[in-house]
Amino acid sequence: MAVVIAALLPVFILIVLGVVLRHSLMRLDTQWHGLERLTYFVLFPMLLIQTLVKADLSKVPVAGVGGALLLSALAMSLLCLALRPALARLDIDGPAFTSIFQGATRWQTYVALSVSANMFGDVGLALASVAMVAIIPLVNVFSVAVLAHYAAPEKQSARAIVTTVIRNPLIWACAIGLLVNLTHLPLPKIWHEVADALSRSSLAIGLLVTGAGLHLKGLLRPSLSATIGVAFKLVLMPVLALALAAWFGLSGNSLAIVAICAAVPTSPSAFVLARQMGGDAPLLAQIITLQTILAAVTMPIAIALVA
Repeated sequence: MAVVIAALLPVFILIVLGVVLRHSLMRLDTQWHGLERLTYFVLFPMLLIQTLVKADLSKVPVAGVGGALLLSALAMSLLCLALRPALARLDIDGPAFTSIFQGATRWQTYVALSVSANMFGDVGLALASVAMVAIIPLVNVFSVAVLAHYAAPEKQSARAIVTTVIRNPLIWACAIGLLVNLTHLPLPKIWHEVADALSRSSLAIGLLVTGAGLHLKGLLRPSLSATIGVAFKLVLMPVLALALAAWFGLSGNSLAIVAICAAVPTSPSAFVLARQMGGDAPLLAQIITLQTILAAVTMPIAIALVA
């Protein structure tokens, strides 16, 4: 447990620092919006590309880790959809349902990669990146489709949904990194120097932006919808993922990486998507904030159980 907490502590300190900076030195929304776009479109994709380019995928259980997390995300998505009629009877409307869905299925990549790297170094970072390749396309397709069906003022066409997913820079980064790795395409030294410099800054800035985006109002009295979103992601998702990982025969570091990726809070970018497509953005902000705070407790437990 001490090792797990030591790996998590720097991550959550940076998130708290983001909260402090948002209310002191950097109060303007435009400042954080610029950092968010820089991280999302440049720094973080570069980290993914460089990690996958350098990873020795022959030494990591790609199918097991990716398969367990992919199937757990799929299972959670299907469970949420199956529970939609029951949630409707609890007066949870379509936009609120989409926030529960995103809160239950998406994951905070900055936290997952940071903790994986802190605990297991380059191998952990490579395994977590493999997990991203498995999860990001699926959860993006499902999130956009669910928002289009249950929340969007105007129903989105299949073409519009596919276009939104294809434009995701993280999906492109995963594809490019894997392509270069599998084809053994040689890259010049200057590429690695620039890519490494950008990659080193991505996680720290990403965690600061995560902290700055937290909404602390109304946390003492969370709604039923927020409680469901938190329980699904921080409790049920790790249980599903670890059960599937055990079924795949994973153990050791690989099992711990699955626990890390499954136990992280949901992605702050889900809030942006909800705001753009008619979802219940305030509810999702509450879910994201509650999950991020409570993950400081639940993540060490989930990881320590298998690490």
